[in-house]
Amino acid sequence: MIVDPSRPVFDWAYARQVLPVLMDGLWITVQATVLGMALAVTLGLVLALARRASLRPLAWAAAACIEFVRSTPLLMQLFFLFYVLPVTGVQFSPLATGVLGLGLHYAAYCAEVYRAGLEGVPRGQWEAARALNLGHWRTLRDVILPQAIPPVIPALGNYLVAMFKDTPLLSAITVVELLQASKIAGSATFRYTEPLTLVGLAFLVLSLAAAGVVRTLERRWR
Repeated sequence: MIVDPSRPVFDWAYARQVLPVLMDGLWITVQATVLGMALAVTLGLVLALARRASLRPLAWAAAACIEFVRSTPLLMQLFFLFYVLPVTGVQFSPLATGVLGLGLHYAAYCAEVYRAGLEGVPRGQWEAARALNLGHWRTLRDVILPQAIPPVIPALGNYLVAMFKDTPLLSAITVVELLQASKIAGSATFRYTEPLTLVGLAFLVLSLAAAGVVRTLERRWR
């Protein structure tokens, strides 16, 4: 392969040209990550509480759901939601399907994180709440969860960064996220150095920013 010496390795003018396209893809990536994580932390807490429920069928169903999701690939789950679920009459837009897939997948991991936090609360806290005649849900809200959640914030933050880096999988269900936008831009001119470099920098900067936010929350809740 003969390299043209007059052609720069990194063309800043071309990088500025493709930047608006990449920003559109970045916005999709951020939406998918934020909404998916909101779903994951909410549903994960529900699953964790269900797994610890005194009603055995509910606990077994929650445990089976968690283990099934953790034991199957995220890409397969996205394909199922996008291609199989519409057969049953339930259909979402590609982005909504991606958010749902990310949220369901990481909810299973967040549930295990929450479970570890709940089991780390001394049993005496439950007994003291019962002695004060507090109801089950008030005990959870006012006594147990304020002690169980702060220690697991770093682990939840790790899953936030992991979800952000998993968003390129959404291109498999036609979502034009950040990496897919760079591939489309590169295929138009056969120059991939600039868009892929910008994508790598964007992932690095936003991952570090997310980690910084998690550390701030950890210090505030400590």
